[in-house]
Formats: sequence, structure tokens, C-alpha cells
Amino acid sequence: METQPKPFMNPYLAGFLLGLVLLASFVITGRGLGASGAAKDLVITTVGSIVPEYAGQSPFYEPYFQSEGSPMRTWLVYLALGVIVGGFISGASSYRLGFKMEKGPGISNLTRALFAVAGGLLFGLGAQFGRGCTSGAALSGMAVLSTGGILTMMVIFGTGYMIAYFFRKLWI
Repeated sequence: METQPKPFMNPYLAGFLLGLVLLASFVITGRGLGASGAAKDLVITTVGSIVPEYAGQSPFYEPYFQSEGSPMRTWLVYLALGVIVGGFISGASSYRLGFKMEKGPGISNLTRALFAVAGGLLFGLGAQFGRGCTSGAALSGMAVLSTGGILTMMVIFGTGYMIAYFFRKLWI
């Protein structure tokens, strides 16, 4: 029995609900949303598990292991896990759950996968240099009317429009 996927949520309603989640985050935790901190905690924990001597002596890693508990016990890690579980539940309940590679007709699966991995690595590096990801820097920054948040969002979208022409073959 094949079931048709449910239609996507109205984007205006989804944006409004995202705003409510952001507001709740500020009220409950005193901070906005952001996901790059969870990825950083995962990397720090991995390095600390594989080479604890290096992590204990490194000026970057050492402060994370001075306090009691694991870096994986931060609220950002639980936020990221909630996003993964919520996405799975959403996909399953709307009959959209599955593994597929979305790409344009003129590109191979391998090339698309390589560009996706390269883009993810560049995004992670940029988030580290920028001291936060787009949700932390732009979304949460704009929510508190931060000049840096507004500029970050303008640069993100401006750069996207400028380079989209060069990467259009991945989709069309």
C-alpha cells in the first residue's frame, strides 16, 4: 500500500512557529538557538577520547576538560539530538521518510556527494571562524536586533546569490 506524502507546512506558519521556538529558547535558557556548538562538543569529546594527552595539554581543548562532566552534556547537544529525532518523526508522520540523493540530471551521485561533503566542511570551518553557525549568528542575532546578526544575514544571502550561478549545474 503506497501512501501519498502530506503537503508541506505553510512557510509563513513555519516561520512563525520557528520564532516561537526562538522566543522560548531565550526565555528558558537565556540564549538563542545555534547548532555549531553541538558539533564542536562532539569533536572535542572525540579528540579527548582518542588522544587524551593531547587534549589535556592543548590550549584549545584543555578548558573543556577542566570542569566536571563531559562536553557532550551541554544543552546544545540535546538540542541537536532533538532536531534529528524531530526530523525523523516529521518525515515518518508525513510519509516522506527515506534516503535519496537530490541532484540535477547533469551530475553524478558521486559528484553531488563530494560537493555536499565539501560544502559541509566549509560551512563547519566558517562557523568556527565566525564563532557560530547561521542559526546562532544570524537568526538569534537578528532576534535581539544585533547589528552583527543583521550584517551576517545580509552576507550569507548576498554570498549565496553571488555564487549560485557557478553551482547551478548541481541542480538544473
